[in-house]
Amino acid sequence: MPTTYLTREGFEKLQQELEYLRTTRRQEVAERLREALEDGDSGVDADAECDAARNEQAFVEGRIQELELILANAQLIKGGRKKGEIQIGSKVTIQEEDFEPEVYTIVGAVEAHPSNGRISNESPLGKALIGQKAKDEVTVQAPNGSFTVKILKVQ
Repeated sequence: MPTTYLTREGFEKLQQELEYLRTTRRQEVAERLREALEDGDSGVDADAECDAARNEQAFVEGRIQELELILANAQLIKGGRKKGEIQIGSKVTIQEEDFEPEVYTIVGAVEAHPSNGRISNESPLGKALIGQKAKDEVTVQAPNGSFTVKILKVQ
């Protein structure tokens, strides 16, 4: 699995989710499955409840494995490597032609949430911004065509 870039906050959040799934959620699902198997009168409803509990158990176990892989391959984002140059962890203010300026933080794909101003370094915009500096104009190759943004500020 490739390196997963995470902020300290994102790393801790995923660790907390993993701990919750391993301890609390795993036990809740096991109890639900046990109850479904005990209550099973071999009717349609009992079969459906057992199937639902097994599906939930599979989902929880799959998510645990996914989080373990992400955390095992995580690299924490550290600021201050190249001052003024956009890198993972940078907060960037950009403006596209006649639109209002927008502020984004460049993060790894796991933490990306564009509507909250967190874009992936693997996204078209993120890729185009990496390595650039304030006052640069960058052409972004997006699926719906290219567009140009001006970099107003890098933090």
